[in-house]
Amino acid sequence: MQIDLTGKTALVTGGSVGIGKSIALALAECGAHVALTYLTHPEAGEAAAAEIRAHGGTAYSYHLDATDSVQVDSVMRQAATDLGGHIDILMNNAGHLVGRVKVDEMSDEHWHKVIDVNVTSAFYCTRSVLNYMHGGRIVLNSSLAGRNGGSNGAVAYATAKAALFGLTRGLAKELAPRGITVNAVAPGFIIDTPFHETFTGVDNYQNIINNIPLKRAGVPQDVANAVLYFVSEMGAWVTGQVAEINGGAWFV
Repeated sequence: MQIDLTGKTALVTGGSVGIGKSIALALAECGAHVALTYLTHPEAGEAAAAEIRAHGGTAYSYHLDATDSVQVDSVMRQAATDLGGHIDILMNNAGHLVGRVKVDEMSDEHWHKVIDVNVTSAFYCTRSVLNYMHGGRIVLNSSLAGRNGGSNGAVAYATAKAALFGLTRGLAKELAPRGITVNAVAPGFIIDTPFHETFTGVDNYQNIINNIPLKRAGVPQDVANAVLYFVSEMGAWVTGQVAEINGGAWFV
């Protein structure tokens, strides 16, 4: 079945770079009208939207701190207006490790920041989008870290990403009567993203790849492909599930 999202509208948080950008481009390539958000680099947000428009698609970009519920409500309202009054697909992609910090050195501020940027942001965006969603698809971006605890200094991040599994399943049950499916993706080692360039280091890539059964790193398109399944008619009877995208590095 060819994925056809013609006439659908989508909002991708953190959609200006890395995995988020790949998802936004993939949705547009399948015919969806796309809104994406960015936090720190407006030029990247507009460049991603411009790339979609250059290929004949419709795209908008907005600045958003997804940990601020007032901003979330404002941007969601503007995006829904620009997209024709409704949002069919929400990709909760915004998230961050913030920094590697050992538990005995971790401040309250760091803990709450990591939880907020990964979990609270998804809650705020989901709560807000329901005002503009009449049936539809919601996907959350978790991580392999939520399964295996992550690497050194990532306790807060692993905790936050694990929490998204529970949020996904709770939402799936509550929103099913409204015709809304809710699923998650849990990427493993995905290169060509600012995340691993910043927090892992290119020099360490090969050691990680050596421990992946499929013997390659993932790329953002690998994650986008799973998202397309969840938001298309192929995934219409799938909800409360997590796609483990890690090359065999971890099994359920």
